[in-house]
Amino acid sequence: MKQEKHGVLLVNLGTPDAPTPRAVKRYLKQFLSDTRVVDTTPLIWWPILNGIILPLRSPRVAKLYQSVWTDEGSPLLVYSRRQQQALAARMPNTPVELGMSYGSPSLAQALDNLLAQGVTNLVVLPLYPQYSCSTSAAVWDGVAKVLKGYRRLPSIGFIRDYAEHPAYISALQQSVERSFEQHGLPDRLVMSFHGIPKRYARLGDDYPQRCEDTYRALLATLPLAPERVMMTYQSRFGREPWLTPYTDETIKSLPAQGVKHIQLICPGFSADCLETLEEIKEQNREIFFKAGGEKFEYIAALNDDSAHIDMMQQLVAQRL
Repeated sequence: MKQEKHGVLLVNLGTPDAPTPRAVKRYLKQFLSDTRVVDTTPLIWWPILNGIILPLRSPRVAKLYQSVWTDEGSPLLVYSRRQQQALAARMPNTPVELGMSYGSPSLAQALDNLLAQGVTNLVVLPLYPQYSCSTSAAVWDGVAKVLKGYRRLPSIGFIRDYAEHPAYISALQQSVERSFEQHGLPDRLVMSFHGIPKRYARLGDDYPQRCEDTYRALLATLPLAPERVMMTYQSRFGREPWLTPYTDETIKSLPAQGVKHIQLICPGFSADCLETLEEIKEQNREIFFKAGGEKFEYIAALNDDSAHIDMMQQLVAQRL
């Protein structure tokens, strides 16, 4: 009788190996060359990417990474490793590996490690609560590309997303309520999700709907009137229209409406990273204060919070 061996692959986006222009350029080139992320025809996109974007953007982004880099390394990798280790401790008989879609540790490294241990039933958990073609689907592509090199494949359970999972919403609720207890109720709670081009949604990506599902589910658990909670999109890139309302423009407009105290959470990020620690916690805080705001608190990502690991364990257990 065949003996089943279970394994888990956690996947996040990735990060440069160092906060240097060279490392950032290497990372951005891999990331922005993925047609799931930028679907412009390569004949047009590659000269722009290699001739303009990478030379100009890499030094600027490296400086931003330097502002959030820790003694342990990139925050995204630090927290992702902690998540992997915490989940592995909960499941001592099940190998748990971490892979990144771009950068290190690579998906190939992670899958090689799992299959070398004889895994026959693999659960892939992309750490993106809301599905998007530019994130979760890119993980699917990456896993399939690696497995093309194997003759013997495991059974695969792919967790598309978990935007409304009760354990996920509960973990977010606990995080928000801790902030309320510490800082008081804000005039507005802002839920900021990573944006995508509007065109992607028109072509069938249901990411906006999944963000709205999370927004509604979390809103229903909170002690705030609906008009005091809002949803925005951050991190736009390029010139084409992205999902709106934009986080930075919204925050800039709030003080003039009498909103002097806001708290902001990024429910689409499973681990704190450049987009939360620098863009939100620093840049958007400054935007709010310059516009006349008085109190601004960033609510950290779930990271390796025990309720977050509980959720991961539940998601994986449902597939094993």
